[in-house]
Amino acid sequence: MTVAGVDATAQAILDGRTALGIEFGSTRIKACLVDADDPSTVLAVGGHEWENQYRDRLWTYALDDVWSGLRAAFADLVADAERRHGARPTTFGAIGVSAMMHGYLAFDEAGDLLVPFRTWRNTNTGPAAAELTELFGVNIPLRWSIAHLHQAVIDGEAHVPDVRFVTTLAGYVHWRLTGEKVLGVGDASGMFPIDSGTRDYDADLVSRYDERAAGRVPALADLLPRVLAAGEAAGALTAEGAALLDPTGTVGAGIPFCAPEGDAGTGMVATNAVAPRTGNVSAGTSIFAMVVLERPLHSVHHELDLVTTPSGDAVAMVHCNNGASELGAWAGLFGGFAAAAGVPVDSDAVFEALFRAALDGDADAGGLLAYNHLAGEPIAGLDEGRPLFVRTPDSAFTLGNFARAQLYGVFGTLALGMRVLDAEGVGLDRMFAHGGLFRTAGVAQRFLAAALNAPVAVGDTASEGGAWGIAVLAAYTRAVQDSSSRASLSTRAGRPASTLPEYLEQTVFADAAIDVAAPEPADVAGFTAYLDRYRAGLAVEAAAVTALSGR
Repeated sequence: MTVAGVDATAQAILDGRTALGIEFGSTRIKACLVDADDPSTVLAVGGHEWENQYRDRLWTYALDDVWSGLRAAFADLVADAERRHGARPTTFGAIGVSAMMHGYLAFDEAGDLLVPFRTWRNTNTGPAAAELTELFGVNIPLRWSIAHLHQAVIDGEAHVPDVRFVTTLAGYVHWRLTGEKVLGVGDASGMFPIDSGTRDYDADLVSRYDERAAGRVPALADLLPRVLAAGEAAGALTAEGAALLDPTGTVGAGIPFCAPEGDAGTGMVATNAVAPRTGNVSAGTSIFAMVVLERPLHSVHHELDLVTTPSGDAVAMVHCNNGASELGAWAGLFGGFAAAAGVPVDSDAVFEALFRAALDGDADAGGLLAYNHLAGEPIAGLDEGRPLFVRTPDSAFTLGNFARAQLYGVFGTLALGMRVLDAEGVGLDRMFAHGGLFRTAGVAQRFLAAALNAPVAVGDTASEGGAWGIAVLAAYTRAVQDSSSRASLSTRAGRPASTLPEYLEQTVFADAAIDVAAPEPADVAGFTAYLDRYRAGLAVEAAAVTALSGR
């Protein structure tokens, strides 16, 4: 119904010609509303801060915080839409949920959580990951859901016989909102290996696992969520789900959902990096790089995960547990100093000053070293983390070098993993970067280009990140389902002819503003020297883990 005096954007919001994306990041829950017909247009955003807890030597989030945070982020988005457009959204064309990948959420027959949520950040799963890697002939990282489940089996945890459903955080939220136990293939690929042919869990490996764990855990196929590719219908908001999202009762049931996805998949979408020979880097609490493969890798590498795009195409992933959190802690320290000196500045200004100072630092950071390891880092061979800043007596200890060392440190472990991809001869035409780290133009982007020795692009949607990416996937699913119902699109192998890469190129990124930073030779040489010291200095980091128990 058209409302007199309401502009076209407000009318689209009132009519629900929109797509809503919600992403549960490590430190922030974000909501993003886009025009469903033009997902490049962001109409409103909302957010809520939250933090993990370290309890009983495991990283976790309370599920009550999931729902209070969801409601707060959604309410913030509604308020933003009213401020910007004078329209309160009460319905949507489609909704999507994304979250941190991996981890372990295990439920019994009644749907009750059996043990506290174990996040991707935990590194207690070493024995299980090693056993499964040997059994499958595929690298199984510590954070994968199957590693968490099998570690509980190995340890004989009392809850294991009662497990009836295992999922990720995105899968859990989607289940509670829609009643559907499903998962997007990208997120599912971080639970258990995916067969590139069927784009489903690898049936042979499922059988191998069932034989290995026989009698100790129910059949794996009965425990895992059903796998869906981008564009497939994934259920609709139930009345119970509507109450969880919006306790005011304004939003009603029946809104369709896209498949829930992991933050890696939404990062690929947000950077238009879902086609072969494209890649992206996402920087937040963790940092990871995704490269869409043209061919299988020659060997198994512990530094590389094999996951998929939201459409099911093979991806090599370099995942580092530690990203920008330690840099943020130092920024907080400098902000505290400024306040104590009587010249308080906000956090954005502190980051801006540090980033600009880094540009004045020496190319090799003057001999300084920074390790951002708050948690364990498998690529670096560390079960636990100890953040360190190290220098020798003759290092050039300046603010510029300090800031550059901290930024280089964010990319240090990532660069170790990317060197493995280089040795495999993996081709890469473009690397996109997204996350708050790249908001200060020309700094982190430039240093990442040096670390990768490849051009790095940043788009004007970089700060919206995964919440925008899952909103785009919701809009894509709406378009596919609408087209399928009208039978206006031909199909290939049961999938829409308009593929996700085509949709992103033609509908979302056709007019996107992209800034590309080419690697500067001096920076490349400087980062290479830094990385040599970084690799040698890992012995110091390992000694700190041993000497400082943290208990």
